Amino acid sequence: MTMADDLRASVRGLLESAAPEAEVRRIADSPSGFDAGLWGRLTGMGLPGIAVPEEFGGAGAGFAELGVVLEEAGRALLPLPLLSTAVLGAQALLLSGDTEAQATCLPQLAEGRLRVAVGGLGRAACSAVAGPRGWLLDGIVDGVLDGAGADLLLVFATADEGLTLFAVEASAPGLSRTPLRTLDLTRRQARVELHASPATLIGTAGDGDRVAAAVLDRALAAMAAEQVGGAQRVLEMAVEYARTRYQFGRAIGSFQAIKHRCADMLIDVERARVAADAALAAVDAGTPDLPVAARVAGTFCGEAFFLAAAANIQVHGGIGFTWEHPAHLYYRRAKSSQLLFGSPDEHREALMRLWEGSRG
Repeated sequence: MTMADDLRASVRGLLESAAPEAEVRRIADSPSGFDAGLWGRLTGMGLPGIAVPEEFGGAGAGFAELGVVLEEAGRALLPLPLLSTAVLGAQALLLSGDTEAQATCLPQLAEGRLRVAVGGLGRAACSAVAGPRGWLLDGIVDGVLDGAGADLLLVFATADEGLTLFAVEASAPGLSRTPLRTLDLTRRQARVELHASPATLIGTAGDGDRVAAAVLDRALAAMAAEQVGGAQRVLEMAVEYARTRYQFGRAIGSFQAIKHRCADMLIDVERARVAADAALAAVDAGTPDLPVAARVAGTFCGEAFFLAAAANIQVHGGIGFTWEHPAHLYYRRAKSSQLLFGSPDEHREALMRLWEGSRG
C-alpha cells in the first residue's frame, strides 16, 4: 500500500465508525451543525492542518494528500468545517504572505483550536476604511461557508487601494452572523453583517485580487476531490441496490436500462477523478496552468456528482425519493457544491477568457 492508500484507509475507517449516516443527520439537525467530539478526532489525526507547513504546526503535506482526505469527507457527507478551515482559511493565510498572521493563526488552525471562515471570495460586498484606530469594515456577505460558528472571519473588502483581505474576530463589535436555510442540510452557510467592525489587515492592501484568485483555484481543486468522493459513493449505492433489489424474479441490475445508467455513472465518476487529480497535481506543482485545471475540474466534477446523485435516485425508484433514504442528502450536496464556487457555465466562461488571454 502507498502512503495515500494508508491515509485513505485511516480516514475512511474513522468516518465510517464516527460519522455514519445517523450521526451525520444528528449533527446536521443540531442547532450549531457542529460536533466538537468528532472535530477533536479529526484533529487527533492532524486533518485540519494536513496541508499546513510544518513550521506552523501542520503536517506539511500537499494537495494530493489533502484531496484524499476531502474525497473521504465527501463520501461521508462530513458536516464539519474541513473545507472552510483546512482549505479556504489556511490557503488564504498562506497566500497572503503575512508571516505574522500565519505564525499567529496557523498553529491554532492545525491544532483544531481555530475555525476559520472566508467571506467575499467570489465578489467583494464590503468596504474598508482606514481610521485613526485602525481598519473598519462595513457591508453584508451572504453564503459564508461555516460562517456562523467560525472563530475568525477572513473577509475580502474593497479599500481605496483595491480589494484587500482582512481578519475579523468573532467577538468584534458591529459583527452579526445569521445562519441561512440552504439546500444542503449537511453544510452550513451564514449571512455576515459588519457595521464599522474593527478588522486587521492581512497581507498588503490592494493585493486581494491576487489572493482571492489563488484561493479560488485551490478551492475548486479541493471541492473537485470532495465531489469525486460523493459521486463514487452514490455509484456504489446504486450498484448495490441494483444487485439486491428484485423485480419480476430478477435483480433489477440485469435490466438493460439499469445497466446503462450505472455504466454512465461509472464513466462520469472516472472522468471526474481524472480532472480532480489533475487540478490537485497542478496545485502541488505550482504550474501556470492551475487556473485552467481548476476550472476544468470545477466543470466536470460538479456535473458528474450531480448526474450521479440524480441517477442514484432513479435507480432506487420510489424509496430514493423518501426523506428517510440518504439519496436525497447526496443530491442536495451535489447541487449545492456545484454552485458554491461558481456554476459550470461560469467556469466555462472563465476557461474561454483564459484561452483568449493565452492567444495574446
